[in-house]
Amino acid sequence: MHAARFLDTNVLLYAFDLDAPAKREKALRIVEEGWISPGSTSISVQVLQELHVNLERKGISKKEIRAVISDYSRWPVVESTLTLLHAGMAEQSRWKLSFWDSMILAAARSSGASELITEDLNHLQDYDGLRVVNPFL
Repeated sequence: MHAARFLDTNVLLYAFDLDAPAKREKALRIVEEGWISPGSTSISVQVLQELHVNLERKGISKKEIRAVISDYSRWPVVESTLTLLHAGMAEQSRWKLSFWDSMILAAARSSGASELITEDLNHLQDYDGLRVVNPFL
């Protein structure tokens, strides 16, 4: 797998957020780019799990959530594996990040992406060749 960028859950969630129209507009553009250029944008099973939980909290029906997850499953998806877990723990030790942010970083790296699109890490921080971009600044 070699995607140009990896999307964190918050980007996908903002695409559904009617209460944050500016962020929603940016998120929708980012997601649209992922559909226009198949294979260019990756996610992980963790991202899909977090998306599921948060959409459920927003009151989205289980049927609609399954459809959304099914749609995003057509993108390159980094699987949750023991190898990824060990990579995430190594990222956590090296960068002193939370476990879940470290797992996102490990998944992004595993996808071959050079950009991690998220608002959860420092904008333009370079994690040894993986650059964070916060599109919501």
